[in-house]
Amino acid sequence: MSEEPTPTSTQSLEEAESSSPLRAFFGLFIIPLLVVLICVGVFVGFGWIAYDRQDLDGYLNDLRSSWRPRRAQAAYELSKILVADPEALSEQPGAAAEVRRLFLAAEDVEIKRYLALVLGYTHDPESVPVLADALAAEDDSQTRIYLLWALGRTGDSSAVPALMGELDSEDSGIRKVAAYALGELGDVAAVPRLEAMLVDGTADVRWNAALAVSRLGSREAAPVLHRMLDRELTGKIPEITPDQQEETMIGALGALARIDGSNALEIFERLAKSDPSYRVRQAAIDARKYVDGQKP
Repeated sequence: MSEEPTPTSTQSLEEAESSSPLRAFFGLFIIPLLVVLICVGVFVGFGWIAYDRQDLDGYLNDLRSSWRPRRAQAAYELSKILVADPEALSEQPGAAAEVRRLFLAAEDVEIKRYLALVLGYTHDPESVPVLADALAAEDDSQTRIYLLWALGRTGDSSAVPALMGELDSEDSGIRKVAAYALGELGDVAAVPRLEAMLVDGTADVRWNAALAVSRLGSREAAPVLHRMLDRELTGKIPEITPDQQEETMIGALGALARIDGSNALEIFERLAKSDPSYRVRQAAIDARKYVDGQKP
């Protein structure tokens, strides 16, 4: 999977934030599991299949195929189409309902995961109870991660109760994806629960909660966001890579600019001048520009 392009010096913070939500989601260290799953599924599971591009009808037909690799490839291709064009299925009568039916009928776990992504990108309110019921019945943690993320992508506040119910999970991976997804939904009803997660015992759960609650306008995330910008501190996280550390800092810079930028100008200036990563330096410059643009 290619790395997300670095914003140029002429891009505003808002423009940087408007890049593909899926790319942003996968780019963060906070949720690395899906990167591994999708890369494995695409490059190992499907790499040997010769597969011609086709239209939505063709992929929907392939999802009904008796050949499992063809169904799986079609589910993956549909998820890619929806990343590029979330309205693709809505433009075709009955397509969203057919995907819901295929999702409910799916017995193969990989196909089910990809179809969950498709349902999330349709932004179809009728998909919310389908995904929520699947989440309640699902035991596999990786599949639950897909379902949580899909619920967040629906953009429908009716998904909030299902996501809130996962914030107390013993699985830190579930907690952090649920927090992220609540931030995606933008419902301020989640703020108190997300603020409580800012003291979670797992670092990337705290980070996800901070990013999510900052999107909802809470300034309570500021102390956590400041710590996310501390290279020495984040470098102590077990197995964190330099790229993951950069993505963590870039996410924190954008969030901090939104909720506490005027009090973080010194940090923005320091990182813009001296951070070893060009991408972090550029994000710090964009954060400073964003704050300057908010001044009366």
